[in-house]
Amino acid sequence: MKIKLQTIPSGNINSDKWNKCVDNQKAKIYFRFEYLNLMADNWIGIVLNDYEGIFPICYKKKWGITYSYTPAFVQQLGWVGNFIEWDIIENKVLTSVKYGDFMLKNEYSGQDWKEKANYSLNLNQSYQNIFDNYKSDLKQNLKKVTKENLIYGESRNIDNAVALYKNIYADRMNGTSENDFDNFAKLCKQFQKTGNCVVREVRNEQNDLLAIVLLLKDNNRFYNLANSTTELGRKTEANHFLIDRILYEFSDTNMIFDFEGSDLPGVKAFYQKFGAVNEPYFHWHLNNLPWWIKWVKK
Repeated sequence: MKIKLQTIPSGNINSDKWNKCVDNQKAKIYFRFEYLNLMADNWIGIVLNDYEGIFPICYKKKWGITYSYTPAFVQQLGWVGNFIEWDIIENKVLTSVKYGDFMLKNEYSGQDWKEKANYSLNLNQSYQNIFDNYKSDLKQNLKKVTKENLIYGESRNIDNAVALYKNIYADRMNGTSENDFDNFAKLCKQFQKTGNCVVREVRNEQNDLLAIVLLLKDNNRFYNLANSTTELGRKTEANHFLIDRILYEFSDTNMIFDFEGSDLPGVKAFYQKFGAVNEPYFHWHLNNLPWWIKWVKK
């Protein structure tokens, strides 16, 4: 195969061809042109031939150095499309950035990259099959929840879901700015117009909000991007009930529920209770700076 790689600024990318490559490869939603355009401060795309492969690079600048970074609400990126050798991709990346971090969806053999956890569950099965694979303590919790008379329902209030998530988790999300949360809300509203944003919540009989989740979706997956439980909701295991009802609602579909991580022991254990399996991605730290800059950084 003839290999022609070019680096294209985001403003010059053919968005239709870019997204067609994403769709053809069943790549994750973060690769979509509109997603990157809203969530990245700046980005460029490495493009193979006529969009037969793509590699987005999100970047910032500091002290005159252009460095790569992973935007808020983007879990992983990397190479999508026809296979080419990693050395070719890496050399092309180095023409644009020489320092930073990439969270890559795919591992190339021989690379010393750190593995990170991401949990998912195939919904192409009956709810009974899904339930049968729950851990026993989850089943017990769900039995207790039935006594609480919790109410599962649909919401279209994206701002409420994002605001609660920000209120609970912003302090733990290093580097995530107010602008990032605002852009994420804009992105969700954009996806909502095409039916690709799903908000579900759990309330009690007094109509108190206990738990809420904001999911984005494409043709293949639901992405658990903002899941929040109030203090009152934690007392009633409302989030267990919320996730269980989502899996019930969307069972027997050709979709995957993407729990979105995590390497945190408590979060990992929570996802594993639902029978989710690990689909790892990989952290590549790039440092090809001149020696004297490396010395200054130390």
